[in-house]
Amino acid sequence: MPRHVAVIMDGNAKWARQRGFSAASAGHEAGGRSLRELVKSCCEWGIRVLTVFAFSYDNWTRPKMEVVFLLSLFERMLQSELDNFMRKGIRVSTIGDSSRLPESLKKLISDIEEKTRDNCRLHLILAVSYSGKYDVTQACKSIAHKVKDGIVQLEDIDESLLEQELETNCAQYPCPDLLIRTSGELRISNFLLWQLAYTELFFAEALWPDFGKAEFIEALTSYQQRQRRYGGRHS
Repeated sequence: MPRHVAVIMDGNAKWARQRGFSAASAGHEAGGRSLRELVKSCCEWGIRVLTVFAFSYDNWTRPKMEVVFLLSLFERMLQSELDNFMRKGIRVSTIGDSSRLPESLKKLISDIEEKTRDNCRLHLILAVSYSGKYDVTQACKSIAHKVKDGIVQLEDIDESLLEQELETNCAQYPCPDLLIRTSGELRISNFLLWQLAYTELFFAEALWPDFGKAEFIEALTSYQQRQRRYGGRHS
């Protein structure tokens, strides 16, 4: 079983269009229900870390009405799920550039991260206003400041040091074992660019609101049938 699963939850708007809804909001609502089921399955099956691409930094270019709805939905889901997080032992962290988020959402995120800090059954990482390029850039800036301040020497900079500065370093297992992307798209869309170096990839045809336990089992089964070599070769 993978210790860390990452998911690009794609296909909400397409799901809504296929069902005759005039706005993508119906698809995002349905996608929220799929996320709840995925979190439940991860808890039941012993997966330790789940990282989901909730809102890409690139999504800020979408129509303002959709962006406002997405952030409002995210805020409502966090509020409604807090008791569930505490009851099931779920720790919540967020990664991404929070500078553009509404103040109410930033405060809620801070409160939930603090309240769930000691939970250890599942670590749920929500990538909000996140991009992989941003993550690597902020890590490099952090190291540069430490070099400037004399905390780090130039010759000390290596892959391990950079990984310590990535935002996923909040997790016990920062690099995903398995990445799932729904909706049949075959790309990683600026998500966890460094962390996915040796991750197994699974592309599901199902749209995110239709992704349920059966589809998750299919992805896990595919993962379990693979040999992870990390650039080496088994004799």
